[in-house]
Amino acid sequence: MSVEIQWTDADPMTGEKRFVCVERFAGKWDFRVRFKRRENWAKPARVTRDMWEVLLDAVERRAPRREGVTEEDVKILKRILIDYKDPPAADAEEFA
Repeated sequence: MSVEIQWTDADPMTGEKRFVCVERFAGKWDFRVRFKRRENWAKPARVTRDMWEVLLDAVERRAPRREGVTEEDVKILKRILIDYKDPPAADAEEFA
């Protein structure tokens, strides 16, 4: 069974409002974003920790109501957040 969760937030790079959609299908979470209502969905440049945290919050709220998610989904998302590592930041000194 597939599940789709949507919300709005600000793009971490530009600060511009964007729509975020996450779909779980075949056990895989797929993130998509768009900046205008009538645009096509696109894959984000990177999935941030904040995006995973918002998704976990949404799944935790849906689990008791049995809206297509289970406690196993909550455990998987918590494990993803525990194992999450931010990509290394490029230092200006490395390119100098």
